[in-house]
Amino acid sequence: MSRRRLVSTHPRPERVLLVGASVRGARERLSMEDSMAELAELAGSAGGEVVGSVTQRVARPTQHYLGQGKLETLREAVRDLGADTIVCDDELTPTQQRNLERALGGVKVIDRTALILDVFASRAQTREGRLQVELAQHEYLLPRLAGQWTHLERLGGGIGTRGPGETQIETDRRLIRGRLQKLKRELDSVSTHRSLYRAQRRERGLSVVGLVGYTNAGKSTLLNALTGAGVPAEDKLFMTLDPVTRRLRLGGGRTALLTDTVGFIQKLPTSLVAAFRATLEEIGESALILHVVDFTHPNAAQHVEVVNSVLEDLGAGDTPRVLVLNKVDLIGPAETVEDLALLAPARVLGDSNTPVVMVSALRGTGLDDLLATIGQGLVELEAAPTG
Repeated sequence: MSRRRLVSTHPRPERVLLVGASVRGARERLSMEDSMAELAELAGSAGGEVVGSVTQRVARPTQHYLGQGKLETLREAVRDLGADTIVCDDELTPTQQRNLERALGGVKVIDRTALILDVFASRAQTREGRLQVELAQHEYLLPRLAGQWTHLERLGGGIGTRGPGETQIETDRRLIRGRLQKLKRELDSVSTHRSLYRAQRRERGLSVVGLVGYTNAGKSTLLNALTGAGVPAEDKLFMTLDPVTRRLRLGGGRTALLTDTVGFIQKLPTSLVAAFRATLEEIGESALILHVVDFTHPNAAQHVEVVNSVLEDLGAGDTPRVLVLNKVDLIGPAETVEDLALLAPARVLGDSNTPVVMVSALRGTGLDDLLATIGQGLVELEAAPTG
């Protein structure tokens, strides 16, 4: 009797090798080590298996992203680790990406932006979310089309190669530009619909409270805890792409609307911010912003800085806000919430006068204090003179 051997048909994950190049003297919010750790988490979220990393500090950006000596180290690592994909920790220029692929013998090379776009594509659930991600992907791809046709060079040139290659690139560019125009028209329609909806809310006298924060800070968990929204909340990056708005009861018969939207991250691609304009407008229209921070994260202060920078870019830098320091249930028992509250402003805000509330969205700790702070903040805004 012959033995049957079971063969798995499940595709193995891509073996990902991470590459980082830090320019000496450049201001960085996160250290190279922390940035690479975040890149590894992104790669895991995209379904990759991280097999190693190569880093270098360079005097200035190079045409291969790395210096020549470190490039040889990268070649050896690709060979020894059997890497399928190289992921660089910065957005590469089309020339850098092309040069790096050539130097590595055709191994696939992508950058942080492409990786974030891939994670977003896997998370998008609604039609609006998919439109926004597709727009960002096409904006990213357009200047890189020439590199997609390098296979024509292997034909050795001659009759029938150069002309068709250029024609195909131009055809692709025309198709993508046409698709971009269509996507922008559809998203403009979404933006118009949201504007009308916001006007209706204003007529009804409903204040909007926006939830913002670094990715995986616990915003969706907090939304669920405060409103019973029941939205998916997992320990993964970018679990929320589409805005979710729920009624928030503040006590005394007062209500507001609480809106959760996409989390932020360092080196957030500008194409993503532009593509998600209709969604992010919800933040700009908020009367009050809840800035949720994973207080247990060692880079909490840097995360606050990243979010504040994005809010400035969105024109919401002056919107009143409450700093919500989340996940205090993970703090050691020797430290009380009161002790941490005294340390919190120094740790993440410096001399800011922004109200700070300590909570555990998962355990329900501090939620009453947070609701009271939100209510008080809205009362003060209503009482403030206009004009």
